[in-house]
Amino acid sequence: MNIDGRPPVTVIGLGAMGKALAGAFLDNGHPTTVWNRTAGKGGELAERGATEAATAAGAIAASPLVVVCVLDDAAVRDILSAPAASEALAGRTLVNLTNGTPRQARELARWVSAQGADYLDGGIMAVPPMIGRPGSLVLCSGSPRAFAAHERTLSATGTVSYLGEDAGRAALYDIALLSAMYGMFGGFLQAVALAGSEKVPATEFTPMVVSWLNAMITGLPNMAKAYDTNDHSATVSNLEMQATGFVNLLETGRDQGIGTELLEPMGALLHRGVAAGRGGDGLSALIDLLRTDPAKGSDAGSNDLGSE
Repeated sequence: MNIDGRPPVTVIGLGAMGKALAGAFLDNGHPTTVWNRTAGKGGELAERGATEAATAAGAIAASPLVVVCVLDDAAVRDILSAPAASEALAGRTLVNLTNGTPRQARELARWVSAQGADYLDGGIMAVPPMIGRPGSLVLCSGSPRAFAAHERTLSATGTVSYLGEDAGRAALYDIALLSAMYGMFGGFLQAVALAGSEKVPATEFTPMVVSWLNAMITGLPNMAKAYDTNDHSATVSNLEMQATGFVNLLETGRDQGIGTELLEPMGALLHRGVAAGRGGDGLSALIDLLRTDPAKGSDAGSNDLGSE
């Protein structure tokens, strides 16, 4: 049912996330057309009121707003580069919620613009069951006109945060946030493995991990300020002290029969910071050591959607 004349939406890609997105649009009263490269995935959505298109071109033509959420950038390219699909894009807004890189987003934005369509790139900071709920966050960047026109529709998926006109900005935030997440998960895996080497149950140990990490997270804003202001003065524990103590993390892992591959890069970075004369600084000084200063214009890729 179309509630209050809400505009139609097309969702291309019916994996777990695509189905969740289409379901959220349906729940909010948007006439929803769906399409998937492998047939037969739209049945449940069709029972809820969605229209299952026979072709990608037909799905694109059905709605002014087309949301794509497929496996990767190569799949996006494969679907959209088909002549009928690319021709159908004219006059529409394409929102690409496929996980990808800033470079890929900028290349796709240029190509979509050349087809006569507007482009928004997005990063979904949620798992499928969260879509449409208060905890769901969808990052968007790209055409300001397109975002203004479709913000209300996109908000059916959760809280939508617009990061500006640069189409690559949402992917940058997405990958950066995932990097922080995987760093935390890696530390947790190491901690549980280490405690488990003495038969400490993970469920017994984990509440202490959560409490400890929550306490440490409170220091991140100060580290961010130190980086932005280039004032890396150590107020508590400098790099030299931490590099010295970090050796014990590696030695204990080896003694307990636990691999140290998750920790070794951090240990090497600490020692590199000391060797670079930054031993008296705080952890924020290590951020500079991670910068490789890539050649300017690295995001300037081919406008040919079919190129790799």
